[in-house]
Amino acid sequence: MAIEDEKLNAGSNITLFPLDKVAGYNVRPGLYEIKGATAIPCGVSFTVTSMEATSCELLLFKLRAEEPYAVIPFPENYKIGNVFSMIVFDLEIEEFEYAYRLDGPNNPEKGLLFNRETILLDPYAKAVCGQSRWGEKQSRDDCYRARVVRNNYDWGNYTYTKHKMEDLVIYELHVRGFTFDPSSGVQFRGTFAGLAEKIPYLKELGINAVELMPVFEFDELGGVREMDGHQLLDYWGYNPVCFFAPNTSYEAKKEFNHEGLEFKELIYEFHKNDIEVILDVVFNHTAEGNEDGRTFSLKGFDNQVYYLLTPEGDYYNFSGCGNTLNCNHPVVQQMILECLRYWVIEYRIDGFRFDLASILGRDEDGMPMSKPPILQSLAFDPILSDVKLIAEAWDAAGLYQVGSFPSWNRWAEWNGKYRDDLRSFLKGDAGFAGAAVQRIGGSYDIYHHEDREDTPSINFITCHDGFTLYDLYSYNWKHNEANGWNNTDGANDNRSWNCGEEGETEDKNILKLRRRMIMNACAVLLCSRGTPMFLAGDEFCNTQFGNNNPYCQDNEISWLDWNRLDRYHDIFEFFKFMIAFRKAHPVIRKTLRPCKYGFPDVSFHSERPFKSKYEWESRVVGVMFAGCRQDGRDDIVYLVINAFWEKKRAELPHLPIGYRWKLAVDTFEEVYSRSGIWQMSGDIEIEPRSVKIYFVERI
Repeated sequence: MAIEDEKLNAGSNITLFPLDKVAGYNVRPGLYEIKGATAIPCGVSFTVTSMEATSCELLLFKLRAEEPYAVIPFPENYKIGNVFSMIVFDLEIEEFEYAYRLDGPNNPEKGLLFNRETILLDPYAKAVCGQSRWGEKQSRDDCYRARVVRNNYDWGNYTYTKHKMEDLVIYELHVRGFTFDPSSGVQFRGTFAGLAEKIPYLKELGINAVELMPVFEFDELGGVREMDGHQLLDYWGYNPVCFFAPNTSYEAKKEFNHEGLEFKELIYEFHKNDIEVILDVVFNHTAEGNEDGRTFSLKGFDNQVYYLLTPEGDYYNFSGCGNTLNCNHPVVQQMILECLRYWVIEYRIDGFRFDLASILGRDEDGMPMSKPPILQSLAFDPILSDVKLIAEAWDAAGLYQVGSFPSWNRWAEWNGKYRDDLRSFLKGDAGFAGAAVQRIGGSYDIYHHEDREDTPSINFITCHDGFTLYDLYSYNWKHNEANGWNNTDGANDNRSWNCGEEGETEDKNILKLRRRMIMNACAVLLCSRGTPMFLAGDEFCNTQFGNNNPYCQDNEISWLDWNRLDRYHDIFEFFKFMIAFRKAHPVIRKTLRPCKYGFPDVSFHSERPFKSKYEWESRVVGVMFAGCRQDGRDDIVYLVINAFWEKKRAELPHLPIGYRWKLAVDTFEEVYSRSGIWQMSGDIEIEPRSVKIYFVERI
């Protein structure tokens, strides 16, 4: 080996090989088992895979330049199997952006779309450049490029104790919308740093997990359009550009070469405050779209591998967004697994919620599988062993798997049946009493796995997809005209009720009723077995003005109006109380040892104790949780709901001598107390459309 070669390899642990010269650069075979771009001493290893490509070129660009300053072909002998890998020496990662060009067969009917002129983004890119400022296109060309990062963030030596799933209270939020409105009062509006400024607020509220809507790199300008003079963007971010890179538009500091530092600092602060971080991930489709969509990454590397294709080479569309990721192909499985491992190792993410997760269970023909390999791999992966896995157990093509999603006792589920049944029952619809108590009690009728200790149900009444809690009781119909589709988009089955007048009103009786309905929903959600989740802003009556699908609204429709926190501070205090009440009573959250005097773990009631044969018109239900704490004290909570529009009478279950019921919550009177108000066993009155919560105290 030449002396010059020895200097180039100095300090490296890589086995020494003679260097080749390609396009004026010293190169050698790279790190074949590590995909993406990896910084090493004196250079960078670039590794990509393609089953059908015949050649590959690495393109290097000066910062934000349109044309590459270097084009470096991978030597033929640098390809092993389907892997192209090459180390390029003497590169400073702060000084360049990179992309690829691949050549190969072009036969759209067979799904082959190779074009040697198309510039492609590395599927394993850890940072994407070209659009670091929200809503501003940074480069004039129509492609994405990547940057090389060094992941050397110091996570410190503190030990972070993870919460059990049943102990979580999940708060779903959009990073930009949470703080972008000036009323948020933060310095760095709409960013990871701005969200960090709100941690004291979240801590006061009492939540211990945030579920972040997509933070993978996405292009908010993808499909940008105008409606009545307003610019409509891909605001939600459910069209991923790259799975391994955080969205640079969410960073307050605009640095060229970043390693997600601001996001890591945010996660560090969340963990320091005992709050877990769950990412909403989209592995069901990408922003490349269908036959009319762009080719900027996966299509150009192996279209026929990464996407589900029809026999004619068109795209199956089980996602509703034009294409469907071929999740159970071994190559795609590996990419998803490596992606999630990366986020756990380098960002210390605590959990993932999988958008349209039923797609992950389809085979290459689009048919549902009984034991999907990707779901099983994620369930048993050692790196992901204590990470929360949450499925949105349906897809856009009608595959609905709530209660039957393949789980291996590892997957939790967004319980869409909880949302639908409780919405219907709480607004007074007939025929839902029996379903309502099952949902409140943990949905064991649909989650009947004998070897599972507690329910995998993620309970929710509202989420990003649909009405806010305030709008749920202010609108009978969706009002999505601003989206530009003549109000045809968004769900029609909302099970909402405007309480007597559509939209905003000055009627004091209607306003009082709406407040009570919001409190009812909050009380029931936080007093249900399973893991509760609610939408950011519900705790202070945030509104989207009746829009139940504001995916494109980067404006006041979607931004949280923090002025409403002052206006509805009593609702905020009620949410805070209910979260604390839930934490104080473990029997709500999980099965305990049997209580001393024989009450079952969960029992259902009507106006009379233990009478759970509900008629079609039944609108009064009771659910009791009973068990014995570790310290030997009995923990008994009784929730009673009157969804009828008139006052009803009910009877509390009889208690042994030495015990008494105490009233903790009465939503009609808008009173709540941690110490409770003494109540004798026997008959009680339940006012119209109200909820009462009792607990047992030893005299």
